[in-house]
Amino acid sequence: MVLHPTDFSSASSAAFRRAIAEARSRKTSLLILHVLAPVVPVVGEGYISPGAYEQMSAAARAWAQKKLDRAVAKARAARVRTRGLLREGVAHDQIVRVARAQHAKLIAIGTHGRTGVARFFLGSVAARVAATAPCPVLTVRGR
Repeated sequence: MVLHPTDFSSASSAAFRRAIAEARSRKTSLLILHVLAPVVPVVGEGYISPGAYEQMSAAARAWAQKKLDRAVAKARAARVRTRGLLREGVAHDQIVRVARAQHAKLIAIGTHGRTGVARFFLGSVAARVAATAPCPVLTVRGR
């Protein structure tokens, strides 16, 4: 199985195309994974009611599920056995956990190509995955 973690960015699009190609050439399935970060409201020092927090979380999950369903449909149209999976948590941690649990043979992940200060502050999910993954990691630079 080929695992393709995605954040639905242009960097992920290039890796998605490559993940489909890898799954086809290996005659295996594709698992498309999106990791939802916990919702963090940006509201100064105001109070967010539990109901409002739940609404924000549900909206984020619905948006991600819609995008994930589209990606699965696109991969299936390319005649690749595909399924989608949503997880919540820290992206690199969840990606590695899923790779282990699903016995992934390859992870095809996009990279934004950040360098210098931006990479220092934002980090690199792809680099963290490559450092801890139980299988080979193919990083594809976004265009």
